[in-house]
Amino acid sequence: MKILGLDSSGLVASVAVVEEENLLAEYTVNYKKTHSQTLLPMLDEIVKMIELDLHTIDAIAVAGGPGSFTGLRIGSATAKGLGFALGKPLIQVPTVDGLAYNLWGCRDLVCPLMDARRNQTYTGLYDFLDGNMQVLIEQCAVGIDEIVEIVNQKNRPVVFLGDGVPVFCDFIRENCKVPFCFAPAHMNKQRGAAIAALAILYFQQGKIQTAQEHRPDYLRLSQAERERLAGGK
Repeated sequence: MKILGLDSSGLVASVAVVEEENLLAEYTVNYKKTHSQTLLPMLDEIVKMIELDLHTIDAIAVAGGPGSFTGLRIGSATAKGLGFALGKPLIQVPTVDGLAYNLWGCRDLVCPLMDARRNQTYTGLYDFLDGNMQVLIEQCAVGIDEIVEIVNQKNRPVVFLGDGVPVFCDFIRENCKVPFCFAPAHMNKQRGAAIAALAILYFQQGKIQTAQEHRPDYLRLSQAERERLAGGK
């Protein structure tokens, strides 16, 4: 099974191709460019480097949200366009699940943090047991104080990762009462490889959709929509 993974849900843009247990290629960029500038050129470079015929992939996996509204739309449009053009199914991987999967096998709890602004975070809580990722708290949008309090109640060591760590690290240091650490640079941001690897499991479980069916999961209204509703009131 060969899966193309796309993630443009956060600051990072990442494209990967995973075939069974092998990572064939991964291209990740986190540097001052919009995903509309990077995602397709990165895919094109991977196709050239590994001489990939896109018709040979089995499915297209995409980080389906939450995350940056613009980034999610770019990733979604790219995945849908490829799905329509190639006649391939899509696999929507929850963004926070994919981020947690970077730390597969970790013995501590895993808590991804994405900056959702206004002291809010897109987060969840995960545990790895017998080689399987257990979702203890499904991805959600909550205050940083709420998720730290939940972590404290679990009374277990925890690893934090994601672009929310630099934003919330001071709060965590002051308020987290269990042993904690922050994931290192090669594990702490979104990766297309994690999306693709997790998508293989989803594919085996029948969690696929058509390009027409795919819709990003934003978890909350965009700022423009919130302002429009506030103005209406």
